[in-house]
Amino acid sequence: MDDGTSLALVGAGKMGLALLGGWLDAGIAPHAIAVHEPHPSDALNSLAAEKGFAVNPAPAAAQTVVLAIKPQMLEAAAPALAPLFTGDSLLISILAGKTVANLAARLPARAIVRAMPNTPAAIGRGITGAFASADVTSEQHDFAQKLLAGVGGVEWVGEEKLIDAVTAISGSGPAYVFHLVEALAQAGAALGLPVDLALRLARATVEGSGELLHRSPETGADVLRKNVTSPGGTTQAALDVLMGSDGLAALMARATAAAEKRAGELSG
Repeated sequence: MDDGTSLALVGAGKMGLALLGGWLDAGIAPHAIAVHEPHPSDALNSLAAEKGFAVNPAPAAAQTVVLAIKPQMLEAAAPALAPLFTGDSLLISILAGKTVANLAARLPARAIVRAMPNTPAAIGRGITGAFASADVTSEQHDFAQKLLAGVGGVEWVGEEKLIDAVTAISGSGPAYVFHLVEALAQAGAALGLPVDLALRLARATVEGSGELLHRSPETGADVLRKNVTSPGGTTQAALDVLMGSDGLAALMARATAAAEKRAGELSG
């Protein structure tokens, strides 16, 4: 990033810190970054002391503002954020449910990118869905891509309404996977395994399966599933339950529909 490019991060919780770490690792100049966080953590202060970016400087206009506060804080925080914007500033928002229109009504920004990263961003293995408003220039779009790619992959959608679906699938998705580990461990304990052993088996199974999927980019999940499944065997017996009419696919459809609906409700 050019030394003259300024970047303001508003909110440095877990996701904000993950983004910040990705930018620094990608070589963005620390002196071009200003972090605004009313309750800076020890981790943030330590990183600032090590790298040299500013924490809570006097508000000044930035070419790019990344908004990483809680969605319900937007209304109260908006007046204090106005000095961060010029007429040409790019706003990148990771606030679940907050639409372009909602953001533009509260902040002096026209060029707006809505983005939804997920928590594996903390280890550089996140995936972010993003939508750019009509006022985002090609240069701003490219810069947003670079910023978001600092914590993993980036997928752009052409319709803003699809961001709520992205939120339901990948934004909230890590929690579904973690709950799968819990459920698998509970099932193991119900079958008689010691609780700690059941948890270790469940966790290692999901970790290894995820890594196998990661290392097999040309192989579909359905193929990997079939590779584990012998006709008439134990895996097939379990999949007959999981793939039944009221099985995992139906349950996941209901769960993600509920998440998408809630994302829409947050836009108020």
